[in-house]
Amino acid sequence: MQIRNTKQRSKILEILHGTRSHPTANWIYDKVKVDFPNISMGTVYRNLGLLEEMGQIQRLSCGSTFDRYDANIEPHIHFACKNCGRVSDINDLNSIGKLKEAISTIDLQINSYDLTCYGVCKDCQNNH
Repeated sequence: MQIRNTKQRSKILEILHGTRSHPTANWIYDKVKVDFPNISMGTVYRNLGLLEEMGQIQRLSCGSTFDRYDANIEPHIHFACKNCGRVSDINDLNSIGKLKEAISTIDLQINSYDLTCYGVCKDCQNNH
């Protein structure tokens, strides 16, 4: 089954590629609505689901009530702040390399991974 591309889906993907903030569906909806004022929240959710199924984005469930979305589909580590809810990427390649090395010692074939670390971000630490 071929899924036809729509202008709304393309805009959602463009918005996700244009941010590193790991936004919620509501945030994405607010941005898409600028160009498509009649779009519904249901259409945004359906397109996010399709984009995830197609492997073009990933959905993050970081222990909050709202899923977040990421256009970076390469395996990488996320950090979720338990105080403010912000989700960010951990891009320390040295740490990722050590993690991959540790995983490689296990007698398993790992094709992908989803790792989220939880704690308190520097901004929240500095505000206390």
